[in-house]
Amino acid sequence: MAKSDTFSSDAKTAANTPFYESNPGAKAHVSYHYNPHTSEYHYGALHPMKPFRLMLTDHLVSSYKLHEKMDLYTPRLATKDELLQFHSEDYIDFLQSITPEKTAKMTGQLLSQFNIGDDCPVFDGMYDYSSIYAGASLDATRKLISGMSDIAINWSGGLHHAKKFEPSGFCYVNDIVLSIINLLRVHPRVMYIDIDLHHGDGVQEAFYTTDRVMTVSFHKYNGEFFPGTGSVDEIGLGRGKNYAINVPLRDGIDDDSYIRLFKLIMEPLITKFQPTCIVQQCGADSLGYDRLGCFNLNIRAHGECVKFIKSFGIPMLVLGGGGYTPRNVSRLWCYETSVLNDVTLDHKIPNYLPTYDWFGPDHSLHPQLEGRIDNKNSKKYLESVKQEILEQLRYLNHAPSVQMSEIPPDLTGLTDEEEDAIRDLNEDMGVDQKS
Repeated sequence: MAKSDTFSSDAKTAANTPFYESNPGAKAHVSYHYNPHTSEYHYGALHPMKPFRLMLTDHLVSSYKLHEKMDLYTPRLATKDELLQFHSEDYIDFLQSITPEKTAKMTGQLLSQFNIGDDCPVFDGMYDYSSIYAGASLDATRKLISGMSDIAINWSGGLHHAKKFEPSGFCYVNDIVLSIINLLRVHPRVMYIDIDLHHGDGVQEAFYTTDRVMTVSFHKYNGEFFPGTGSVDEIGLGRGKNYAINVPLRDGIDDDSYIRLFKLIMEPLITKFQPTCIVQQCGADSLGYDRLGCFNLNIRAHGECVKFIKSFGIPMLVLGGGGYTPRNVSRLWCYETSVLNDVTLDHKIPNYLPTYDWFGPDHSLHPQLEGRIDNKNSKKYLESVKQEILEQLRYLNHAPSVQMSEIPPDLTGLTDEEEDAIRDLNEDMGVDQKS
């Protein structure tokens, strides 16, 4: 509760006053997957990726008391075997063994082999950091698979550029691909939706030849902007032809244009593909005033895209991604957490937030972020993009199906060591292992 010149609440009142209003009819069971250690890592003083944005997000979520609305999990690290479900063994071995000290002694050729450079530097704890955010995404998928969650959130995930053999674009392990691989063990069709500023190239590449995953990416594209991919004519190959959807946008797109285009494209895609699970990457660098950004989106507009996908009632894995102005990243992901929980937040940030000063001078959840860049997306251009994608949709005759006679084992996500410990504990307690 915000203080004023004539009013201040006592500590007990402040501690028990919710900063949200529940909306009626909310039924989704939401889980929140966060390992606090993920915010402790550091890419380097001049690097735009700041993992401490996750701590800011968690502070906001807790200060608004949104944790009372969700199941909370502190997930374990992903194991090497789990990372190898997508990444190559020599690359994972490299991540495990490399250190800043070893980097100084290595040849440039070996480092370039694994795409180590300014974008993807070697830093202390790089492998553990990658295992933490990947482990959180995998934990979230297990809750969806088991039916414990309808919506599972991991804001530390969503690192969509990492490739099978190398890092890319600040991303070392592709937790999205690993999550979708796990979901495909049970779900016949998974839709991936990416609203990051940058093209979701790593995820598209991984599923470019399958019809069981439809990848949909809204991003800036001019042929040069990183990662240089994402043209509307990248549509997939083989069985995956027409199951890769790309929405190339120009600088400065505003709220109304983005939301309208998003809804006009996503509704027919979901209706035609009929996904049984949706993975949505919510990169915050598509907001206005992002350090690396060039769009004009406000927080409510970005959140409206999440709200629209939620309205279909399909199980959702919701992930973070890019975002390089930490205070706005945390505002956005806190707001989208509220959207996913069907609650309305006070626009004034709680004044007992530990990092309250980060959000000055207005201390608002919704600063004005539009207007910095001219909108170069004409109505004619956006209409042409929409028509091209709807034309692509005409070639999808039906929702692909797959025969699944049995569900593969290991839905619990326990490691072999954890399984052995539980078995030993049951034996000590005289529990019948077959019962």
